[in-house]
Amino acid sequence: MKTVVITGGSSGIGKATAELFAERGWQVFEWSRKGQSTDKITHITCDVTKPEQTRAAAKQVLDRTGQIDVLISNAGYGISGAIEFTTTEDAHRQMEVNFFGAVNSVQAVLPSMRERRVGRIIFTGSVAAILNIPYQAFYSASKSAINALALALQNEVREFGIYVSVLMPGDVSTGFTAARKKSEEGSEAYGHIHTAVAEMEKDEQSGMSPRKMAGLLYRIATRRCPAPQYIGGTHYALLCFLERLLPKRLVNWIIYKVY
Repeated sequence: MKTVVITGGSSGIGKATAELFAERGWQVFEWSRKGQSTDKITHITCDVTKPEQTRAAAKQVLDRTGQIDVLISNAGYGISGAIEFTTTEDAHRQMEVNFFGAVNSVQAVLPSMRERRVGRIIFTGSVAAILNIPYQAFYSASKSAINALALALQNEVREFGIYVSVLMPGDVSTGFTAARKKSEEGSEAYGHIHTAVAEMEKDEQSGMSPRKMAGLLYRIATRRCPAPQYIGGTHYALLCFLERLLPKRLVNWIIYKVY
């Protein structure tokens, strides 16, 4: 029986993924600050921004199962607001959770994967890493950093038989929208903050189901030779393809007109 660890597995895409892996007969461990174990899913309380907690969580899994076959680094949240008026504390927190939380999780599971010379590491990224949305700059930056981390990591661990991938979903309908920390500070200068964020959240609320993203994550985890990057949703894959073809100035202008 294979073992999967899913960070941020108590809600949204993470929860749907944990449930799907459990249905397929995997031993499933979800790491989150607030969660509960079920008959088929074991919850481990873990704040991924704290390295000592991720190491302790990995030890618990290894003590029980002896192996971690797949890590799905999914924990994250979003902030929105004008760059000029975003506090340093909020910007740092965004990176601590979305980027360094992923780093901590990877560092916790890699020693056992490297020793066994097998494993999969999958990051939940975002199309926002490619199509950077105004008033969501720090979220986009954190997900762009994940893309860079994953590509570099793949070449570091290739010799150990470990595969690294990123799934970049488009809009997905989850509690992520309601949990976003929103700031309209500076709206007297940046009059589009409210309408831009409202348009973005409207797209999220009418977006894809988390179960669909869970299915994609499962296929990546079980594929013989997974690719480094995947786009979640055909529509978004087309947009990202066009982004590579069109001049950056034109792409950025189109995003400006949309938001």
